[in-house]
Order: sequence, then structure tokens, then C-alpha cells
Amino acid sequence: METGQRDDQRTATQRRRTELLEAAERVVLRDGPEASMNAIAAEAGITKPILYRHFGDKSGLYRALAKRHTDALLATLRTALDSPGDRRDRVEATLHAYLSAIETRPQVYRFLMHPAETPSDEKGFDVGRHSVPLLRRMGEDLGEVIAERLDLGPDTREVARVWGHGIVGMMYAAGDWWLGERPLSRDLLVRHLADLLWGRLAETGDRAGSRGL
Repeated sequence: METGQRDDQRTATQRRRTELLEAAERVVLRDGPEASMNAIAAEAGITKPILYRHFGDKSGLYRALAKRHTDALLATLRTALDSPGDRRDRVEATLHAYLSAIETRPQVYRFLMHPAETPSDEKGFDVGRHSVPLLRRMGEDLGEVIAERLDLGPDTREVARVWGHGIVGMMYAAGDWWLGERPLSRDLLVRHLADLLWGRLAETGDRAGSRGL
């Protein structure tokens, strides 16, 4: 097969994969953690074996959806970290961005972070074992941003990773509780979380040459 034909084939495969992910997202928005491969195949107008051919199995499809949404969420958080204002404003903007993302699309959030109650071959995705790597990726990404922008002394990278994972864990736990119970407004939750974070953040200087945090 000539190079041009191979490139066209790869492009067509990638386009089809994107279309299938979009169909999967529509089912997830409707069904949340109970989304099934049968429902996704039906939404895409294909048979389940064709869906498996593109993603391997349910775990493969979950990983593809998780990467798609995590990429978008991380881009949103980075944009918030670059927003105008002082450091406290940016911290609150980042917390708002995360909470807004899970509030706006709660079914997607529940699909990504909560296992279905009755996972099986035909119903639900066993996502519990996948959510930890997703959170870990977010923690590592935030840790890199912190290390790039804050001067935390000789152990900057180590401390930044601890902070990154700690902040992501806090956002996840508090956001999960808040989304389920809605005991207070998002603005008030953000203020309380920012207060919790603010002690050492307020004292730490920016790294020389960085855009700061």
C-alpha cells in the first residue's frame, strides 16, 4: 500500500473513532455510569463487534473517553490558572473551573468516577479501577504547573508533586460530596477550599522567570 493510501486510511480510522467517541458521550450523558456497550453501539448505528474492533473492550473505550475529558478538563484548569487577577483570584478561578465542569455534566463525571452498581458484559462499566489513574494524572499535571511557577526551595519538585496530588484529592473529595448533597453554594465552597489552601500559598514566592501562580 502506498504512503498516501496509508495516510488516508489512518485519517478515516481516526475520524471514525472520533465519531464513535461522540456517540459514546451521548449515551453517557443520558445513562451515566450505567452506559453499556450495547447502547453505545446502537447509538453509533453499528454492531458491538465493530465497537470492540476500534477500542478492544469496555476498558479501552473508557480509557479513550477518560483521556478525552481529562485533556479538556486540564486545559480548562490551566486557563483558569492563567486568568487575570492576583494569586488568590486564580486559585478561586481554578476551583470554580473544576466544580463547574462536574456540575455542568454530572452524568459524565459519574461515568468517569463512579462504578456502575451492576457492572457486567451487557450493563455498565467497571470504572472503579480506572478512576485512580485518572486522578493521578491530574495530580501530576498540577504538580508540574506548581513546580514551574512557585519557588518552594531546594525540594521544589518533591513538594510540588505532594501539593498537586493533595489539591486534586481535595477537589475530588469535596466536589464529589458537594455534587451529591448540595449543602452550600459553589461560591461558598470555593471560598472555604481556598481558605484551606491559602496559608502556605500566600507565603510562597514565584519562581524567577515564570508567569507565577
